[in-house]
Amino acid sequence: MKIGIINQSFPHGSAAGRESLDAVLALSAFSEDIAVFFIDDGVFQLLPDQDPSKILQRNYLPTFGMLELYDIEQVYVCQQSCEQRGIDPQALSITVEALTPTELAEHFAQQQQLIRF
Repeated sequence: MKIGIINQSFPHGSAAGRESLDAVLALSAFSEDIAVFFIDDGVFQLLPDQDPSKILQRNYLPTFGMLELYDIEQVYVCQQSCEQRGIDPQALSITVEALTPTELAEHFAQQQQLIRF
């Protein structure tokens, strides 16, 4: 089953980012076809050098490095979301493929199930 996980929330201030990452890692045991998307404010989840301890939050950013260990190779970021926020996709903490909104829509349409965080 093709499963797409959409991250569109800021990394801290809610549990959405951590829950998304937990879901991706858990689903990888059941499906080999998982795509992870970072759109809107979700692109902030991949910024390096975050220090959430200042707001008494756990730093889950290093866990994104486990995606590769779990054979999750389809990781995408919205190019337009990055541009609007002044973020260079090449400077993110993990390797991602930047997609235009049209390309994202095409990838979304290929998924059998989409889960939004």
